[in-house]
Amino acid sequence: MNDKKQVHYGRKSSAVLKFLVYASSVITFAVLIFLVGFILVKGVGYLKPSLFAWEYNSENVSLIPAAVNTVIMTVISLLVAVPLGVGAAIFLVEYSGKGSKIVQVIRMTAETLSGIPSIVYGLFGMMFFTTALKWGISIMSGAFTMVIMILPLIMRTTEEALKAVPDSYREASFGLGAGKLRTIFKIVLPAAIPGILAGVILATGRIVGETAALMFTAGTVANIPSSLFGSGRTLALHMYVLSNEGLHMNEAYATAVVLLVLVLCINGLSNFVAKKLAKV
Repeated sequence: MNDKKQVHYGRKSSAVLKFLVYASSVITFAVLIFLVGFILVKGVGYLKPSLFAWEYNSENVSLIPAAVNTVIMTVISLLVAVPLGVGAAIFLVEYSGKGSKIVQVIRMTAETLSGIPSIVYGLFGMMFFTTALKWGISIMSGAFTMVIMILPLIMRTTEEALKAVPDSYREASFGLGAGKLRTIFKIVLPAAIPGILAGVILATGRIVGETAALMFTAGTVANIPSSLFGSGRTLALHMYVLSNEGLHMNEAYATAVVLLVLVLCINGLSNFVAKKLAKV
């Protein structure tokens, strides 16, 4: 009797858990569809040629300068953060000993940095990059502030991706006479590419969607700067400024549509590159 009750209880528990999983999936998908639909409905109708003028003015409220600044900011941030994050993860997984004090300190530091509010990063960037290094309120100050923000994310996702590569891959490579460095770059990293790119995609999303930190470091100038040490706003900051002024709400919704399309394009490109690299 006890066995039957346990089996019955187990089946009921499984059914409840299954229902909760399906319900959570449906709610998450519904919220996503609602958000995307709301943005499209509110913004698509206000997409007009004047929004895509090369130069911004108070009449056309063009988003092109902000879009260009967003791309520049993203490229600079990733060019600096990805090699550092991947290199740190390789050290933690492949070279450091298990139970190493240095590894524990690095991981604790990365987790702590991941939980710091973005406004704190902005204040640090303003004090260090803008003031101490005398870079001023500029694209470069904003990009390096974003590097500090996304570095823990890239490092931890890359670390988990490297850990997921079976040890048999490494052992087979060593058995064929390959060295440590060759094994890492020829065997381990290609196998971990999908996980690494997942971290890069998340980091890109954080860069594209950031506003608080960039207000203090990159500034809110609505034009493309003549150099990397000039001020310029990103798309998210452009949308925030328009909505905060309250004079161009329709254009702010249209900017949100463009921002959504940009993120989808970046994600699609990353998935395409991951598939291509996986086949190599």
